[in-house]
Amino acid sequence: MSSTHIYDQYRSQVKPALNSKIEEFHLLGYDTIKEDELWVFLTKKKWKKPSEAIRIAELVQDILNVKVANFMNYATIEAFKTTDLLSVLSEEEKKELLK
Repeated sequence: MSSTHIYDQYRSQVKPALNSKIEEFHLLGYDTIKEDELWVFLTKKKWKKPSEAIRIAELVQDILNVKVANFMNYATIEAFKTTDLLSVLSEEEKKELLK
């Protein structure tokens, strides 16, 4: 991720909570979710408006309260934002679409 978030300084301190949440996701069958993806979700969605006076306990609580459904909704929307629909369509499909 190119931009930094104010909470990036706490990432190493909350790493055990991140790992715990990733393990939980894996137990629920979501084996492909990585720590970096969870961190990006948290910084872009959960902590969109960071507080200067945040406590580590609050960050840990936010991490442990992430619901897999919320993460998957975010990941799906991000995938749609980055996918170029026309690049996956054949020429015939493009012509049919533009009729």
